[in-house]
Amino acid sequence: MRQAAHQHTRAHARALLITCAAALPLATACTQLDPDHVEQLRAEVITRYPFDADSFTQGLEFDNTGNLLVSTGWWGEGRVYRTTIEGTETATSEVLDPELFGEGITVAQPSGPLWQLTWKAGTAYKRDPHTLRTQDTVTYRGQGWGLCAYEDYLVMSDGSATLTLRDPHTFDVIGTRDVINPDTGEKIDKLNELDCTYDRHGHNAPRVLANRFLTTDVYEINPDDGHVTAHIDASGLPNNATPDPNNVLNGIATANPHERNSDAGTAGRLFMTGKRWPDLYEVALVNVE
Repeated sequence: MRQAAHQHTRAHARALLITCAAALPLATACTQLDPDHVEQLRAEVITRYPFDADSFTQGLEFDNTGNLLVSTGWWGEGRVYRTTIEGTETATSEVLDPELFGEGITVAQPSGPLWQLTWKAGTAYKRDPHTLRTQDTVTYRGQGWGLCAYEDYLVMSDGSATLTLRDPHTFDVIGTRDVINPDTGEKIDKLNELDCTYDRHGHNAPRVLANRFLTTDVYEINPDDGHVTAHIDASGLPNNATPDPNNVLNGIATANPHERNSDAGTAGRLFMTGKRWPDLYEVALVNVE
């Protein structure tokens, strides 16, 4: 039995080496062979773009034309608008009722509708993705924080350690996922702004980016099981907002993630900003292990 076990171990080691060699030149390929390993990454600035320092950014997403959609919060300041990476705001803008606090935003794939959350009102706005005008409203239980979309479902956060999966057209609940760090068993709560993207290693696997409220921690999450697959340290992004404890990191958007294999436009590029930040950063994720 000992000899058989030894032979099994050697065979496993050979398979591991072959798999790693086949995966090169990806620097993290061997790390990714362990499905429960949480990668340690750092966000580094590639380019800085101007951003609206008056926007209390609660939701950030690229539309299918490569422009940015922004949802803002704070009472009396809530709205949704379209802008460019360079900070040129278009004429497309819709204001929320002053008693509502705007939150996450997303466009159901491939062509809408656009959904916008509110914080405590339990109301989601269903909007035309082009004009941003309200088509309908639906109600939900609990608070609304972050929102992002895949073709078959939306992913929503409420400030807890649970992500809710919703129907992209009716907003009905179709599932939940508790977010857990498999390295430690810790539940990751205070999940805020979300970005629905895909595995960075070339696999067609969904991955949700979520920033943790009041921190510079961003987590990459597998929405199939809720397991954290990477931790991103975004503390190196300069916060040039007016000093205020509320003006924290809170905006993540991957440009056209559903067209990430395209060479055109901004497809696949990652951007981050924060509440009332005057800057929008294009970032690269660097492995620090």
